[in-house]
Amino acid sequence: MKINGTHYRSLWWDEDQSVLMIIDQRWLPHEFRIQPVATLDEFATAIVEMRVRGAPLIGATAAYGMALAADLDPSDNALKAAWEQLNATRPTAINLRWALNRCMETLIPLPEEDRAKAALKLAHAIADEDVEINRRIGTYGLTLIRDIAAKKPAGEPVRLLTHCNAGWIATVDWGTATSPMYQAHDAGIPIHVWVDETRPRNQGALTAWELGSHGISHSYITDNAGGHLMQHGQVDLVITGTDRTTRQGDVCNKIGTYLKALAAHDNGVPFYVALPSPTIDWTVTDGVAEIPIEDRDSREVSHVQGVLDSGDMGLARVTPEGTACGNPAFDVTPNRLVTGLITERGICDASAEGLAALFPDLIRKAG
Repeated sequence: MKINGTHYRSLWWDEDQSVLMIIDQRWLPHEFRIQPVATLDEFATAIVEMRVRGAPLIGATAAYGMALAADLDPSDNALKAAWEQLNATRPTAINLRWALNRCMETLIPLPEEDRAKAALKLAHAIADEDVEINRRIGTYGLTLIRDIAAKKPAGEPVRLLTHCNAGWIATVDWGTATSPMYQAHDAGIPIHVWVDETRPRNQGALTAWELGSHGISHSYITDNAGGHLMQHGQVDLVITGTDRTTRQGDVCNKIGTYLKALAAHDNGVPFYVALPSPTIDWTVTDGVAEIPIEDRDSREVSHVQGVLDSGDMGLARVTPEGTACGNPAFDVTPNRLVTGLITERGICDASAEGLAALFPDLIRKAG
């Protein structure tokens, strides 16, 4: 996607410096900063501090982290230590472990002297695959938007609602939930997007920044406004992303997604999840019982980052001093509340049967 007319991916390899470059998302949407990631500790910090965020992007970042580790020390022990360090950064998004395991499965059988080159090649491949996966999700999601648009009076927009940021900045490019939106806009279909603020990290601001940069009509709303809009017929379709999806179709996504699904179900609004296949955890059947939910720093709840009247970036405390805060970062939406899953291979029911029909090869591999 483009920023001020220039195409960017969320990360890229600088050949001249032999280093990974990332967009430091902590400062968005107010400042656009690019940062090199040059050590394994910096890779881990970038993931923990959400300088990079979004399940697909975390996975791609981890793959480049393993490439760095293989370049520094390609021994089995060093690679296993790198795997452990990166895997411990964030517990919920499955793409992280998927990418790390893929790196180990590829590298360990190779002679040590071949590992560094192979690791960097694999990291590039994982990044490029993510772009194509998300593009294809967009083509299938576009069919849903086209069908709704065909039933609308001429010129009336299809009104979409999304939660958190499942945009290009959360992937390598295109995004998951936003890919159908970009493709619909580019196809000339009028759309309007309701963008949840998504407290406490306010990732909705990233979605608003993305959509505005692309010229897509949108409104930034409070997290609790979605149900009201659905009650009054102002939402045609909900599309969210996912950080981990079970083999039964339960969806783990940013906290608040479950409440959107409940409201959509109560009001007969289709609720779809944009699902890249690396985000499926084939080892989990019960999302509520089995998926680990990350608890983050309470200061993310008690304080809000923004631009102060002085023009400087700063933090403002919004709670009484000393107030205890809870900060579960994700929740699980049971498959019964999900209308369908939009994948790179097509759209299916949120069920074991639906996923099995699209991904028989992945099920066989998982065992």
